[in-house]
Amino acid sequence: MEFFDVAQLLAKILIVVGAALGVVPVMVWFERRGAAWMQGRVGPNRVGPFGLLQPLADVIKFIFKEDFTPRNANKFYYYLAPMMALIAPLCALSVIPFGSKAIIDGHEVILQIATMDSGVIFILAFAGLEVYPIILAGWASKNKYSVLGALRGSSQIVSYEISMGLSLLSMLVVYGSFNPHDMVAWQASKYWGVLVNPFGALVFWISIFAETNRLPFDLPEGESELVAGYHLEYGAMKFALFFMAEYVAMIMASALIATLFFGGYALLPGMQTLIDLIGAQFAFGEVGLQNTKALFEFLSICSKIAFFMFMFVWIRWTLPRFRFDQLMDLGWKILFPLSLINLVIVTIAVYYFNS
Repeated sequence: MEFFDVAQLLAKILIVVGAALGVVPVMVWFERRGAAWMQGRVGPNRVGPFGLLQPLADVIKFIFKEDFTPRNANKFYYYLAPMMALIAPLCALSVIPFGSKAIIDGHEVILQIATMDSGVIFILAFAGLEVYPIILAGWASKNKYSVLGALRGSSQIVSYEISMGLSLLSMLVVYGSFNPHDMVAWQASKYWGVLVNPFGALVFWISIFAETNRLPFDLPEGESELVAGYHLEYGAMKFALFFMAEYVAMIMASALIATLFFGGYALLPGMQTLIDLIGAQFAFGEVGLQNTKALFEFLSICSKIAFFMFMFVWIRWTLPRFRFDQLMDLGWKILFPLSLINLVIVTIAVYYFNS
């Protein structure tokens, strides 16, 4: 492997991982301020202007808190769980394309860490790993509340993965490919996936709330019932890893729904006009225009991810938490059969229009 190949791969990893982890403190601040605004409170406003340095204060607190480990815990799995929780969504982000390509020093750079034809399968494989940290954390802590939270979390994730998988499969029938780049290209040349299959997009959107344990589906860590659920016995930086993992999983889920249903990195309306104006103003050649387009594609997918992250926050402070029986009824009695019917309808429609 040439030096340039290694350098561009490391640069892409740093951009994606750095952006994902860098967004976490911003989202923590935004969520707390957003909650205060929606509930008529002040929110964090002491540390820094508008409380912007509050996440930094939280990090310092986590670092210096006592790192307590339960005496009866299974040490290996107890420490493994928070690390796995953070690594899994970061790995899934590696196959999300954040642009088409850039041209650097005559080399063509694909704006995706891992380029593979079966990219969606890779994402689902690592997204499915999210159930293991919950199970390991609950079981290894040797705490009854943690075990109950782990049981809830595992049943919830498995239940909603079926509906999510069926809605995803309906879009794979439409695109005819497992490659995220092909999906974005299809949407850029025709219509966004949400316009082709709006019900599939709705089911997928609901399912990612359950997959990321966000309200109104945060039953695995319901404070009023399970104290703190599966991460009850975690503190200091181990709890911080779980905390970061939740937000990184939100970013991954937002990037996935944007890629599947909302055009991914495809340019938003008006962006192509801006690219043409910038190219004419600075007399860009083919390389300059392509790199400018790549920059706007990155801004496009980032804006879509930001929109869905905002929706995560908005819905958290709008809808109440479901009861566990309501959660399971929604997954098995409503979303699962409707997703199956939707898959059949989409398959028949695609066969009819392509024949």
